[in-house]
Amino acid sequence: MNNKHIVAEAIFAVVKDDLALEQILQLLENPKSSDHGDVAFPAFSLAKVFRKAPQQIAAELAEKIDQSAFEKIEVVGPYLNFFMNKEAVSGAVIKEIVAQKNHYGDASIGNNSNVTIDMSSPNIAKPISMGHLRSTVIGNSIAFILEKIGYQPVKINHLGDWGTQFGKLIVAYKKWGSEEAVKKEPITELLRLYVQFHEEAEETPELEDEARAWFKKLEEGDEESMQLWQWFRDESLQEFNKIYDMLEVSFDSFNGEAFFNDKMDEVITLLEEKHLLEENNGAEIVDLTAYDLNPALIRKSDGATLYITRDLAAALYRKKTYNFAQSLYVVGNEQSNHFKQLKAVLKELGFEWSDDMHHIPFGLITQGGKKLSTRKGKIVLLEEVLNEAVQSAERQISEKNPNLENREEVAKQVGIGAVIFHDLKNDRLNNFDFVLDEVVRFEGETGPYVQYTHARAMSILRKGSFTPNEAMNYSLNDKESWEIVKMLQKFPETVMQAAEKYEPSVIAKHAIQLAQAFNKYYAHVKILADDEQKESRLALVYAMAVLLKEDLRLLGLHAPDEM
Repeated sequence: MNNKHIVAEAIFAVVKDDLALEQILQLLENPKSSDHGDVAFPAFSLAKVFRKAPQQIAAELAEKIDQSAFEKIEVVGPYLNFFMNKEAVSGAVIKEIVAQKNHYGDASIGNNSNVTIDMSSPNIAKPISMGHLRSTVIGNSIAFILEKIGYQPVKINHLGDWGTQFGKLIVAYKKWGSEEAVKKEPITELLRLYVQFHEEAEETPELEDEARAWFKKLEEGDEESMQLWQWFRDESLQEFNKIYDMLEVSFDSFNGEAFFNDKMDEVITLLEEKHLLEENNGAEIVDLTAYDLNPALIRKSDGATLYITRDLAAALYRKKTYNFAQSLYVVGNEQSNHFKQLKAVLKELGFEWSDDMHHIPFGLITQGGKKLSTRKGKIVLLEEVLNEAVQSAERQISEKNPNLENREEVAKQVGIGAVIFHDLKNDRLNNFDFVLDEVVRFEGETGPYVQYTHARAMSILRKGSFTPNEAMNYSLNDKESWEIVKMLQKFPETVMQAAEKYEPSVIAKHAIQLAQAFNKYYAHVKILADDEQKESRLALVYAMAVLLKEDLRLLGLHAPDEM
């Protein structure tokens, strides 16, 4: 039980006829400074009920409240400031973590139900750029967080493996490409061809007509275009998997846009049966005026289907296949209108489960404040960034710990972890500028700082020959350890908050604050001093290391024992 609940129950015992427990919990505050206690209750809310000044109510409450769970209760004007019993709270929290280890904070809210997570989803024949990093690592972390509270995540890489860009690529390949060049460096060569097509098409617009004609052939199952498409897809996926392996991200499905080619007729039939399709300038639309949205364009005048038709087919397929409790789409902010339309059309079809579908938007990664664009070839390759980050980590580790045995492996964990952490510590919706040197630093609010703190804690535990013992009563009552205890106690609530908001940054911020609290403790306290509190101090370090490692795991990072 956290401090707020302990305080709320103590107050509720006195005012149960006037305030509900939930109301008291809502009113409680965390004082800005620990000098003002651990939890504060403003008595204003009871002024009307008791018809007394808040200051007087606060003083009277202080006399009636059972103080056994607290070191003291101070009345400061209209506020009641509660100072928790450090010994009792620290003992209970450490004991719980020693017993539950990394399962501390687990919950069963999800009842093992499925949550589909549409994430990463790069376009075939284009490199995975820094722009794809966000969807990939945010989706991966949300999967870990939801799994922690009892859901079964189903990670879907909805590949962009269909569309007019394949017509463009086929034209570019036949005009300017070679099999040898594509086999040698598939993505680099296919990107070069894609960029060249756009440059040439500016001078020769009829290339666009050729591209449309080739895509039509592809849609009709023409053998040559199908073979080229399959080859581009296979080569691309092989390259993508190298990067997914570096990030240690896996998927349960690679069913992309092409997978739904034969599943869209069902959508059209359903829309026709419900009389939802309307003709508009030769095209077919669903009117969404009732939702204050533009009409959803389902079929163009030439009979071609659109993204939304495919996404409707995908939503129906996922519901049938996985019977999801929630269906998440980790896709950039700019697509929010598309997902509003998608949900609205499903709602019109009578599918109430559309309420369980959520768009998880995110901001952009920029360079020098500018957006990255594939079409113009302004692209920052994710593989290059990850390799540079690993090299930077290895240089720093060599300086700090030249004799480290598994240096290469740790450098990978630290370098790649730094890139992931830097992304996830930012609030999901914020844009941020990426500067590699700031990311792979061992100081400041970085992944390496948190990982290094974990390694430091493990080193202390080795020096102290500490073995956790569930039967021991570990407890501390000093001010320095109390800041760590409060961060440990806050962890289950942090996990719930991250899950409810689909917000990994909540976990990343907890990791940073816990690491900072520990490093402050390490600077002020002789942890290994031989006295009666030594085992309790080591137990605190152990509990902190367990949760720091779990914070990092939920973000998709490793916590090396040595660095």
